[in-house]
Amino acid sequence: MKKVLKVFGFLIAAALVLVGGAVIYVTHFLPNIPAQADMKVEATPERIARGEYLANHVSVCMDCHSTRDWSVFSAPPKAGTLGIGGERFDQKMNFPGAFIAPNITPHALKNWSDGELYRAITSGVSKDGHPLFPIMPYPSYGKMATEDVHSIIAYLRSLPAVASQPEASKADPPVNVIMHLMPKPAQPVALPARSDTVAYGGYLANAAGCTECHTKMEKGKAVGQPYAGGFEFAMPGGMLRSPNITPHPITGIGAWTKQVFVDRFKAYGKDKFQPVPVDMAKGDMQTVMPWTMYAGMTDDDLGAIYEFLKTLPAVDNSVERWAGVKK
Repeated sequence: MKKVLKVFGFLIAAALVLVGGAVIYVTHFLPNIPAQADMKVEATPERIARGEYLANHVSVCMDCHSTRDWSVFSAPPKAGTLGIGGERFDQKMNFPGAFIAPNITPHALKNWSDGELYRAITSGVSKDGHPLFPIMPYPSYGKMATEDVHSIIAYLRSLPAVASQPEASKADPPVNVIMHLMPKPAQPVALPARSDTVAYGGYLANAAGCTECHTKMEKGKAVGQPYAGGFEFAMPGGMLRSPNITPHPITGIGAWTKQVFVDRFKAYGKDKFQPVPVDMAKGDMQTVMPWTMYAGMTDDDLGAIYEFLKTLPAVDNSVERWAGVKK
């Protein structure tokens, strides 16, 4: 009996050593994705303009990397805060840790090379090599055309340098270890021709990270059907869930026309939208959807996204948008 216990103890000890060694390897040597040392992004006016469009109205980098005004519907960025970071996503919103958007103005990026910026955006690896949690959908950005990412980099370099230092993000165990396995090398695609409406719409939907919020997830892992909604956001007034945007005729957007889809976004454009203060304590329905930012997309680009969404499988998934709303 003693011999059996001794062998059993040895096996447990060996297993612990192996697990410990694996954890040390993963956390100290991964991710192993080098930055392209010779990458130099020329900041042409065309690139800066394209990058401004993408960062503010498609990939909406400024949605998280600015100070959002949560007293106003859809919480648009406050003037003068573009790129300063500070938005917090933590356990209260069902995230496995506290993730704070960093400063991405030239003040914080002055020592970053273009290759390091490209790697962070497309692979989720910071300047010092530590992994980023995919609250920033870098798996999607890694599929964007290289020129589009270069345009975003050129735009970021053009922002006013603002001094701010948000606190560092911190993941909860075991996600703090798992994160080291998440980053992957970028797999850029060619920008589809605008005449190929569905392909171009799919490209934009990916760049906009639509599936990130419109897919039910748990601890950063998709557990629902893509685009079928159900992602949960714990808000001050209750639990907010993202809607189903597959073409199901009843529970999705299958009954919408293209014009209805485009108008839904354009209703929040600068020429039409009047900011509406919200008071979650009184039960007003706030949203994390940055409508005022997406409203800046062109009609053609929004229409292309609609055409792409119409090609998706129609998933019958009825989503209760709000739960526990105070009245």
